[in-house]
Amino acid sequence: MTRIEELARRLDDAALNACAIAQMDPENRLSIEEAYAIQAASIARRIERGETRVGVKMGFTSRAKMLQMGLSDVIWGRLTSRMQLEEGGTIDFASFVRPRVEPELAFLLKRPLRGNVTAAEALAAVEAVAPALEIIDSRYQDFKFTLPEVIADNASSSGFVIGPWNAPSTDVVNLGLALTIDGRLVQAGSTAALLGHPLRSLVAAARLSAAAGEPLQAGWIVMAGGATPAEWILAGQHVSVEMQHLGSASFHVR
Repeated sequence: MTRIEELARRLDDAALNACAIAQMDPENRLSIEEAYAIQAASIARRIERGETRVGVKMGFTSRAKMLQMGLSDVIWGRLTSRMQLEEGGTIDFASFVRPRVEPELAFLLKRPLRGNVTAAEALAAVEAVAPALEIIDSRYQDFKFTLPEVIADNASSSGFVIGPWNAPSTDVVNLGLALTIDGRLVQAGSTAALLGHPLRSLVAAARLSAAAGEPLQAGWIVMAGGATPAEWILAGQHVSVEMQHLGSASFHVR
């Protein structure tokens, strides 16, 4: 087993068993390329267990967050069938290490989208748009990690909930949204926080996934990134996002 495969196994086991692990690279020696190789190998283990690829998630889509992390580009992760959770359903808190939630916009693709595309080309490939919630969960102890470790850990992506699908003609550039927990407003924001326009996130997803040899496919979902800071979630809570013109998405935590 190579070093990449061994680190992928550790992360996969941690996610599968909801068990925190020590940092793999506390001295920050892993390259970004190695981190994505670990992520790919970890997801490959899930596919071998019978999960299927259903899309891509984007991370660090806030310009401020990119600057804070010293990045010149967004990061991305892979979505699988087991990660998609029922809208309005119940998730098991014990299935996560230290879960948080972010309100997001989701795109559903009706045709493949490959490589360097324009915003108009990206929009033409969209079947529908929806309000969504992403559950993010770092598998590292004490919530300590480097940027490559985050990428290797599938960009912290752990689950997602999709609300009602809407027509792709819906203007999504600056939709107001509210994230509530147990009916209390905890975050308010706009889809404009996603690189200034959510379609830029979809364009980036097409470019990055194609560069990895995994171009976006018809039927895939693209999670465009967190539109507000993430919020911690706990057992017993009800989490919901309401997005202007698009509706809502929610889940309960058991």
